Amino acid sequence: MALRDAMRASAVHFVVPGEKIQEVFGAQTASPWMFPLIGALIMLFINEYRIVAVTDQRILVLDSGRFNMKKARGVVESLPRGTVLGPGKGIWHAIETPSDTLRVHRRFFKDLEAADRLAPAGQL
Repeated sequence: MALRDAMRASAVHFVVPGEKIQEVFGAQTASPWMFPLIGALIMLFINEYRIVAVTDQRILVLDSGRFNMKKARGVVESLPRGTVLGPGKGIWHAIETPSDTLRVHRRFFKDLEAADRLAPAGQL
């Protein structure tokens, strides 16, 4: 199963009936540039992976643990649907949320842009 398909299948358990997932993408909480020499070891202890599920009603930030971003374990926060996510810039795009900074890799930039395009016109 592809990564986006696995994230979507996992996120569907956290949406309310009638809510439709429009886009899904992965993010992480720690910057990969923070510790360049021993980054992998430190990242193992401080990084948390997130699944961002963009629905027609809201944006869900889901916790998926320290080791992968395929299985959602719980809701971290819910953002208004009108929250602007992109456009992505550089290799790692930062999205500021009330609880944390999410870092999104460029492989998910097309998902950011699609989510922003699908937002209701009056909410952006």
